[in-house]
Amino acid sequence: MITTSANYKKYVSFFLASFIVFCFIFTSCKKKRSEIATLLYTKTQNKVFKNADPDDFADVFQKVLADESSKLTYPQLIASYYSQNDYEPTFLIQHLQNDDLKTLTAYYDRASEHGLDPKMFQTEQIKALVNKFYSKNGIKTLSEGYQDMAQLEILIANSLINYSNDLQYGVINPKKIYSRYFMVTKRPDSTAMQQVFAIKSFKTYLDSIQPKDPQYLALQKALASGSTAPGLSQEETKRILIINLERLRWKNKPTENKYVLVNIPDFHLDVMDSGKSVLGMKVCVGQGRNMHYTKSLVHFDDTDKYDKPLGHETPLLNSKIYMVQVNPVWNIPESIANKEIIKAAADDPYYLSNKNIDVYKNDVKIDPDGIDWSTVDKSEYTFKQEPGEDNSLGKIKFLFPNKSSVYLHDTPAKDPFKLSMRAVSHGCVRLGNPQGLALALFGQGDDYDTITKDMAADNPAPTDIDLPRKVAVYITYITAWPDSTGTIQYRPDVYGQDIVLYAHLEKAVGAD
Repeated sequence: MITTSANYKKYVSFFLASFIVFCFIFTSCKKKRSEIATLLYTKTQNKVFKNADPDDFADVFQKVLADESSKLTYPQLIASYYSQNDYEPTFLIQHLQNDDLKTLTAYYDRASEHGLDPKMFQTEQIKALVNKFYSKNGIKTLSEGYQDMAQLEILIANSLINYSNDLQYGVINPKKIYSRYFMVTKRPDSTAMQQVFAIKSFKTYLDSIQPKDPQYLALQKALASGSTAPGLSQEETKRILIINLERLRWKNKPTENKYVLVNIPDFHLDVMDSGKSVLGMKVCVGQGRNMHYTKSLVHFDDTDKYDKPLGHETPLLNSKIYMVQVNPVWNIPESIANKEIIKAAADDPYYLSNKNIDVYKNDVKIDPDGIDWSTVDKSEYTFKQEPGEDNSLGKIKFLFPNKSSVYLHDTPAKDPFKLSMRAVSHGCVRLGNPQGLALALFGQGDDYDTITKDMAADNPAPTDIDLPRKVAVYITYITAWPDSTGTIQYRPDVYGQDIVLYAHLEKAVGAD
């Protein structure tokens, strides 16, 4: 009897506990249904929503989500979020009651301020559905209501992720359109994108992701004013501003306090420290595909839409300058040796000795006299130019790790610095004031004294000197920016990279 009584008590306790849990779940479900129904009805005053049921909506939502999957930019991310959240219409629940949905489309309408098209964010489709909800008789049946709710929720999720990514990271991934792009560039990840589902106020959030860089704001202002750059049409000016706004959205900007910045189209180098240029100089960069500026953002061929750099174009990259070599030896690249050095030696038997160039065969230094350079197997020979007045690297070169074997260096050829178009090198960056750069990087002291002494030596020998602290270097491509007075500076598209970017941006911006 004791055992039976104990079992009975356990049974009663289990039954009561189960009943309480059931009642709690049942009550919660009823409350959940009641809240959604009340919210929809209160805001829309449409009676069809009085009987809205989240479970019935979830069934419709899943089907619409599957049907719309191919139109979404990140279908797996969106589907994963809703499956983990019982297919609740997150944005409708959070933002319908305070008219926040109209705030969202108002920001989309102003996308042109960023050089973007509101169509990219399905603005008109979202507006039409929002207006339908706010129309008392806009939705005739609950079934239609579920369908429209699902469509609107998915449109908002997709467009908001896209808008957030575009403003914070750029529309285009530069690594996908440029073959010589080696800059560390952060792109959006799933964690960042999922944060849009937690937004409480669209206005607060959308204001927070507006780029606030003064350069960006200056280009936005110029775009809004419809200004025309000297020598350019208004349309070309507009396009230049749009693509440079896009470049400013890319997360590839210097984070260091001190760095070296080379802007290829400007043929200029700046040493930046605490946001200011402490040294500026002319540079020469690699030869490009548009050196005569025959192609523009208004006049170009379809073939110009794809990145096809010439062999000598300077790559876009970021790295760290770690050492200099004073009186460097130039290990002449195979391409230059085959196309230029051997040809010059064939034309002039004294060319190699006059230029202080040594010849190697199977890594052994040989006497070049007697070699018929017009008939040799080019693959058998390598060349090195010893330090001296004629060395193509001049008196000093600045080294930084990169995949393209380029560096900053001095040059004995000073005349090109008198030109306005200075895309004349084989890919490296020639410096107008190399000793000034050494001083800016090393500062006064023993290392700099050694550099100046060795650069002035009559019988120079190579000397490697490590930088006490590595300095970042960024080789970039910018064709419009505000100068220190706020005036927008424009530069021609020497590598045709503006055209490539514009073509891809136009395709993306024009997509519905």
